[in-house]
Amino acid sequence: MSPAIPPSLIYFAGALLVLVLPGVFRKAAALLTAVAGFGFFFLLSPLYGGGEPVTLWSFQFLDFDLVLGKIDGWRLIFYNIFALLSIIGVIFILNTKGPLEYSAGLLYAGSALGVVLAGDLISLFVFWELLTVGAVLLILARKTERSTQAALRYFTVHVLGGVILLAGIALHIHETGSLAVEKIALGSPASWLIFIGVGVNSAWPILGAWLTDTYPEASVGGIVFMATYTTKSAIFVLAQLFAGESYLIWIGSAMALIPLFYAVIENDLRRVLAYCLINQVGFMVIGVGLGTDLSLNGTAAHAYCHILYKALLFMSVGAVIFRTGKSKATELGGLYKSMPITCIFCCIGAASISAPLFGGFVSKSMVLSAAAGGGYSLVWLILLFASVGVFLLAGIKITYFAFFSRDAGHRCEEAPLNMLVAMGITAFMCIFVGSFPNAFLYKMLPTGATYQPYTVAHVTDQYALLFFSALGFILLIRSGLYPAEIRSTNVDADVIYRKGGRLAYRIFDKSLNGLNTGIRDLLVGGLVSNLSKFFADAPARIGAVIMTPIWAAGGVRGADLSTRRKELRESIRSGAGQIGVTACFAVVLLGILFLIRIS
Repeated sequence: MSPAIPPSLIYFAGALLVLVLPGVFRKAAALLTAVAGFGFFFLLSPLYGGGEPVTLWSFQFLDFDLVLGKIDGWRLIFYNIFALLSIIGVIFILNTKGPLEYSAGLLYAGSALGVVLAGDLISLFVFWELLTVGAVLLILARKTERSTQAALRYFTVHVLGGVILLAGIALHIHETGSLAVEKIALGSPASWLIFIGVGVNSAWPILGAWLTDTYPEASVGGIVFMATYTTKSAIFVLAQLFAGESYLIWIGSAMALIPLFYAVIENDLRRVLAYCLINQVGFMVIGVGLGTDLSLNGTAAHAYCHILYKALLFMSVGAVIFRTGKSKATELGGLYKSMPITCIFCCIGAASISAPLFGGFVSKSMVLSAAAGGGYSLVWLILLFASVGVFLLAGIKITYFAFFSRDAGHRCEEAPLNMLVAMGITAFMCIFVGSFPNAFLYKMLPTGATYQPYTVAHVTDQYALLFFSALGFILLIRSGLYPAEIRSTNVDADVIYRKGGRLAYRIFDKSLNGLNTGIRDLLVGGLVSNLSKFFADAPARIGAVIMTPIWAAGGVRGADLSTRRKELRESIRSGAGQIGVTACFAVVLLGILFLIRIS
């Protein structure tokens, strides 16, 4: 039996409810909403037995057939991890007092599930734009000047991306008449617009500078939701629309490679994780671009595992920020003494990136194997380098500078219980998925390809890579050759809209606004004013001409006659001024109607 309503509506209702409920009732409502949303997975999963997708909640709007529920293998695995993270995210923020984060988090999660389940492009676009609303609110929830500015930049970039996507969808519907979420061949303007619109949310090079610009400014709990939903929703859409497009292989390669060089010299630990997030999304983009059953399975599996271990790392750093108020490597260190449990969870998150028995090991290697099997030797080398680099940076660097390194003198309490519970659930899932992939994760994969991660060669090679990565880091630190952590700002592609946006505003302010002011002054201060004066003076003058002979016949002469003329003109003007303005606009309106008539 299928559910009566889409699960997104449950999340949206919960997002509204938590705004009006007080205290503990708000927290309970948020958590129950997330649990109910996850429960939908067990109602939807039995409906799909393989083969053709199952359609739910379809209706007609205007001339369009909209589908809010389409169930298949791809959608079920993404639904599972999205809904699970909504529970973990809500638990992590349970110590938050205000309603904004709860509401924004539920809205964000519901929108992501709406994207995943949407069976038509129009519904997909609506949920796609709601993702932006949820993310902006989570950035604003930090309530600082920097977060407010970051929220505005995030909103601007994603509205632009949304407009590009909407234009592509409109053209696609016009050209093909199809609203279906299905493979689109690149070639037409519509397909390229959709491709680029999705690329903005996928954090492609240049287009994706918004991620490292804005994620570190989100609230401590908000970034857990943000690291999960926007980019992974985009990966899902790419897999549905553009699987096998070779451009994605090289776009993903650039994503996997370039951010590592920024992460090496970055001082803010949350920004380091943001760069590494782009690196890992690059693996998924490559998997979509390769388009084989194995690579697509690798994309889905790695999206699942990456969401888990990246959330765990962001929660670990978030707990540190919550207790110390610091996020920069130069301001942290020695926290393993004060926050030992958080330190252990951070180490598990680091190991989950690549180590055997942890999540990343059983997912990332599928994409590498697909690249090697497809003859993409250069891509395979890039992925291998990227695997070592991300372990070195998101794994070792984060753990070392936050919890070890020098003792920065912070003496604080361990993370709150709710944060420890959220991190504990995530850490357990990282280990469980990595240790028993065939019992859980691989059963949900969307294609029929099989993969065996635990071979002697694969395990020993991976341990060797990890060992020498750690050894290299230690030697660089000990020798003083590792780039020093300094207080600085990395210049990234976001400088294009940070500086260029201000310049564009000044140019348009001086040109277009200046032109607008000039036209307004011409019309209001010139044409309208003169016409109004004409229509006001004419009756006064006519009245004076008519009355002068009559007053003269009555014996009025000289100064008295001049006084009476002046009084008459002022009296007529006082009423005719308003008549004059009305007459002016009437003349303009008649002129417009005349032009329309003759055209």
